[in-house]
Amino acid sequence: MNPIMTSIIISSLALGTMITMSSTHWLLAWIGLEMNTLAIIPIIAKQHHPRATEATTKYFLIQAAASATVLFSSTINAWSTGTWDITQLTDPIACIMLTMALSMKLGLAPLHFWLPEVLQGSSLKTALIIATWQKLAPMALLYLTHHTLNTTILLTMGLISTITGGWGGLNQTQTRKIMAYSSIAHLGWMATILTLSPNLMLLNLALYLMMTLSTFLLLMFSSSKTIKDLTTSWTISPTTTALMLLLLMSMAGLPPLTGFMPKWLILQDLTAHSLPLTATLMALSALLSLFFYLRLTYVTTLTMSPTTAQNKFKWRFQPKLKTMLLTTATVTSTMLLPITPALI
Repeated sequence: MNPIMTSIIISSLALGTMITMSSTHWLLAWIGLEMNTLAIIPIIAKQHHPRATEATTKYFLIQAAASATVLFSSTINAWSTGTWDITQLTDPIACIMLTMALSMKLGLAPLHFWLPEVLQGSSLKTALIIATWQKLAPMALLYLTHHTLNTTILLTMGLISTITGGWGGLNQTQTRKIMAYSSIAHLGWMATILTLSPNLMLLNLALYLMMTLSTFLLLMFSSSKTIKDLTTSWTISPTTTALMLLLLMSMAGLPPLTGFMPKWLILQDLTAHSLPLTATLMALSALLSLFFYLRLTYVTTLTMSPTTAQNKFKWRFQPKLKTMLLTTATVTSTMLLPITPALI
């Protein structure tokens, strides 16, 4: 792609998200969402491959439908209350419509079917953008309207998402699809806690973004598109393979790693709000996710490739990826648990 066009598209992507995050008027928020969607379409489609075209079409249709529903929701609210202010969303029908629209944009179950397909049809870099940056604008709108949203709907969708994310990832061999189901499960945890403790949702979102960024960077570093590709990562770099083990365990939420922090705090908060059954089901659903993370860990670090080379390390060019961001993100994604009291 032409460098000028690339810079314009990426700038539009960033600008769309920032407009949505900083707006208080529904129309401006909708414009931001539309800019964001239209900017990422050429990024997904640039591979000129039928699979990429299919992913682009699916993504566009879903996002367009969700944006239209956001507009319907805000119009209904303006009709009944006479205001376009985002924080004044009081009409119950508008609240339900908005929850559904933003859940569709994020990929929360049961509106999640597009996410694994779109991620699988994209390159690893594009999948990283969809799994991280594209979650910011809808999450900002959910955060702004959390005081009026229906807690029961969000708790139900969150619970379904964590179970679907765990269950769906069990049978996958493609790393991008596994990351998509991982994203669905993590978003389920965020949706569950959104109305009860919105600041905890923000903490969870920040840690999710950091851990997902690290995982995708490591996958790019070792060019691993399937689980089978991960088996040769030891011969590329033993250090990053060891880091991958720690990172996957952190994604699964095992102590004493960073990923344990949001799960621990969310379960504590759910119990404090007299929701022990929800907390128990969420904890059990985390075991499903743990299984497929453990499988990835086992394949990556505890087994060697069946066709081991004669020499110790694989012959390779210098990595194209700059490793500064990778190391920083990986360290923070695994070592932050001791500073939990400072964050809360």
